[in-house]
Amino acid sequence: MTLENRRLLRDAFGTFMTGVTVVTTLDEAGAPIGFTANSFSSVSLDPALLLVSIAKTSGNYARFIAAKGFAINVLSEGQKAVSNTFAKPVEDRFASVQWQLGPHGAPILHGVSAWFDCSTHQVVDAGDHAILIGHVEAFEASGQAGLGYYRGSYFTPAQAGAALASGPAVVVSALIEQDGHVLLQDDGRGGLSLPTARVGAHGATAALQALIAAAGVQAVPGFIYSVYEDVAAGQQHIAFLCPSTGGTPSKGGFVELSPKGFDDVTDPAMRIMLERLADEARVGDYGIYFGNQNVGRVASVATKTEGNTP
Repeated sequence: MTLENRRLLRDAFGTFMTGVTVVTTLDEAGAPIGFTANSFSSVSLDPALLLVSIAKTSGNYARFIAAKGFAINVLSEGQKAVSNTFAKPVEDRFASVQWQLGPHGAPILHGVSAWFDCSTHQVVDAGDHAILIGHVEAFEASGQAGLGYYRGSYFTPAQAGAALASGPAVVVSALIEQDGHVLLQDDGRGGLSLPTARVGAHGATAALQALIAAAGVQAVPGFIYSVYEDVAAGQQHIAFLCPSTGGTPSKGGFVELSPKGFDDVTDPAMRIMLERLADEARVGDYGIYFGNQNVGRVASVATKTEGNTP
């Protein structure tokens, strides 16, 4: 196989998401040795067998082949540094980690997601690697989430999931426009604001429809006018342009679409968005803003132009 094809094959193998382990044992002098591996798999429950592969080019190859046993240490999400240490040619890889001997005698690292202390059941020759099949003599799982590996990079599934669950709140605003005016309401802080609500379990559409219904005017949900992240407030803001055909607001009132009409809008990003709306309404050429509360771009229906205002 050519060098290029070997690289392509390695990349293809890398599309399989795995965990990250450190494989450990003692050398002939009783000193701990180990290496990082993601080529780990369970084999059998009865008998309890697992496997890991080791490259024949590894400096520890002969020692692992000759050892009476080895341990698999499944790294936890906070142990990227441990993985890197045991993946590099460090003189003493164990100097920077805490460890102890397991029940069967192989080194067990502290803080791992799980460990398996094994006797060597079989060594299988496999091309440029050897497969170490271990019989599990003792094991323990800590309950900590394991570190992941995909396409040459680490990933932390549990941390990512927690971040997603506790991500920025999604807020919806209704730009209810009628005859060159826009509906503004008391924001509860002595100023004015668009009708705005946090998105609940039923989604953005339901939140928008509830805002229109509470406004007491005849309006229909229109297109998304602005999507921006308010980093300071920890909010993802979506504003919908909603044409109105009449009705008297039950709360607040219509304000002329002009810069002077927005002096009492307390949210700077919302005020800038309303100023943009005033400019676009005069020429009838609307755009959609994408970015954060400070900078982004505006895309029109036909063309895209650079912008720096929500």
